[in-house]
Amino acid sequence: MKLAAIGSNCIDFYENLQGGLACPGGGPVNMAVYTLRLGGRASYTGPVGDDPYGELMQKAMAAKGVDVSHLHVVPGATAVSQVRLEGGERVFGDYDEGVLENYTLSSEDLDFICTHDIAVCDLWGKVEGFFPALRARGLPTAFDGATRPDDPAARRALPYSDYFFFSAEHGDTPALRDRLRRYQAQGPKLVIAMLGEHGSLCFDGEAFHPFGVVPCPQVVDSMGAGDSYIAGFLTGAVAGLPIEKAMEMGAAAATETLQYFGAW
Repeated sequence: MKLAAIGSNCIDFYENLQGGLACPGGGPVNMAVYTLRLGGRASYTGPVGDDPYGELMQKAMAAKGVDVSHLHVVPGATAVSQVRLEGGERVFGDYDEGVLENYTLSSEDLDFICTHDIAVCDLWGKVEGFFPALRARGLPTAFDGATRPDDPAARRALPYSDYFFFSAEHGDTPALRDRLRRYQAQGPKLVIAMLGEHGSLCFDGEAFHPFGVVPCPQVVDSMGAGDSYIAGFLTGAVAGLPIEKAMEMGAAAATETLQYFGAW
């Protein structure tokens, strides 16, 4: 799979570790790195500031093998998300979107993105408005609505997403299935709810597909687990594998990420 990760990136700043620890991350960036970990190829298209965090982001992605030819350095601050690590769980604080605030894709960016197998962005990427154009050019799309799949950005992306992901705290319930039906009826081929320790649930318009978890010997840090699942799932889906196999690949990728500190 050749993944085009577009939109958001951020520095995850762990305020309660090592006197303040800055780690590169952001959903699409994480998904690009995880796709490479799974043997695929990936690029990132989006902006960083002309500050030390922007330099850190660019060098870290390039070191992992992500194509950063369309990472744009612009005047201003790189996005930063404040995080605390408490018992292996990340607790998010303030978020400063920096140069992402006014970001938009250029026509050259769009041409580049369309050389990939699939494009993915998330709730904070500011590029969901380009999904209709990408779909019109025949490029499959995926969107991560995180814990807020009813936010305006997610609603805008939903009709033009082939794969729509979101996160929920509870397991498989009638209410959750109603939500999946409602989202899938608006356009996506597949809607996938990521349920943490309860596994995941996918709806294809006709049937529900539940999947559990791949056992994790020790949870060190949950940062990036959902992004890992998405990268694993899309790798399987783009390869034409059955839904259950794609879900298994997502679960296995998430379990690997849970066992080390930081997103990657």
